[in-house]
Amino acid sequence: MSVKTERRSRGEAKRVLVVDDEADIRELLDLTLARMGLEADCAGSIAEARRLLESQRYQLCLTDMRLPDGEGLELVRHIGATLADLPVAVITAHGSAENAVSALKAGAFDYIAKPVSLEQLRGLVKSALELPGNGSDASADGEFALLGESPAIAQVRELIERVARSQAPVHITGESGSGKELAARLIHTLGARRDHAFVPVNCGAIPENLMESEFFGYRKGAFTGASDDRDGFFQAAHGGTLFLDEVADLPLTMQVKLLRAIQEKRVRKVGATTEEPVDIRLICATHQDLKALVEQGRFRQDLFYRLNVIEVRMPALRECREDIPMLAQRILARLARAAGVVSPPVTAEALSALENYPFPGNVRELENILERSLALMGDVRIDTVDLNIAPSSVCATPAANGGSLQDHLDQVERQAILDALGQTGGNRTAAARLLGVTFRSLRYRMARLGMND
Repeated sequence: MSVKTERRSRGEAKRVLVVDDEADIRELLDLTLARMGLEADCAGSIAEARRLLESQRYQLCLTDMRLPDGEGLELVRHIGATLADLPVAVITAHGSAENAVSALKAGAFDYIAKPVSLEQLRGLVKSALELPGNGSDASADGEFALLGESPAIAQVRELIERVARSQAPVHITGESGSGKELAARLIHTLGARRDHAFVPVNCGAIPENLMESEFFGYRKGAFTGASDDRDGFFQAAHGGTLFLDEVADLPLTMQVKLLRAIQEKRVRKVGATTEEPVDIRLICATHQDLKALVEQGRFRQDLFYRLNVIEVRMPALRECREDIPMLAQRILARLARAAGVVSPPVTAEALSALENYPFPGNVRELENILERSLALMGDVRIDTVDLNIAPSSVCATPAANGGSLQDHLDQVERQAILDALGQTGGNRTAAARLLGVTFRSLRYRMARLGMND
């Protein structure tokens, strides 16, 4: 009995729809899927694929981009509109980056380039079948839950749940401290790669001369000190998710190498002569405006095009003021548990002050304020005075305080520096990076404001 006959006799296999007008490609895919224990129905056109979709239930659809009666994107959009839970992967011509990005933007789960790599194909199929709803479960409870019921949070939570069902690159934007890494972890946790590694990388913290070896690894003897072979971030994230935080800090030379790795899904270690395949989902984040950096020539347009397939904007905390009381209570409970004390109550006046505070540092600043309040509170409860939020930070204007415009600007600048230092534990280099200024500029500003004592 053949593999395919035996497989069909059991009636237990998951089904894949293969759509391609080339008989040899259909046969190759069918045979590969059979060896994975999967059923495959083959179609040579969009019309035939639609008929099969109406009569059969599938766990994955593989479609070529060019078909006799239309483009594969038509099938991607049709499935997205009528069978939203069915992942669709497209087969593109070699090097056709534009087609791949178009497919991902249209809602495709992932893509694979011709000539089809069977190793990449098997990895793609496995990831698609592990999606929540395809026989596995995933949840976002606990540590990585996105809390809040405000419209802004509800909207981004819904988008994250949709994005998690794709393998498309994601660009997360938002102010510093707004939860960009949390969003990335949520996308990973809710997706098919949740059982594999999530590798976060702060691009601004890696010296430029070490970037290539840190990202792609190196061979023994590649340079002085390379005493053993070592994997890089891409290899560490193989099968999982690579999260590039502050991707705008990458130098142009590294941007070129990153673009090639994304397009080819292959990397070459420093000192190696051959490339090796890598299977990662890429998520990046930055608080800077990448479009503006592209216009200034500081970020490659082609790389931006590849990274910004799906954009997720994290709202600032001031856009979710109604969530602040609940967030404050949750954060306080966690901080108190870590400190081994009972979580103190927060007065209504203190909660009102928090709701009216602009939070330039967002949730990270809220946590910093509450941690300081918990450590220094003078009573059994946290009151407004324990928050140490200057009234001028909440609603003051120069006219209301009777001061000059320069006094007001100095006060705002001083508070911004204090907030940044608080968020970075007093590290001035990190605070300067957070504020978008050089270390020398920060030192000058602190000296002018009398903050160096």
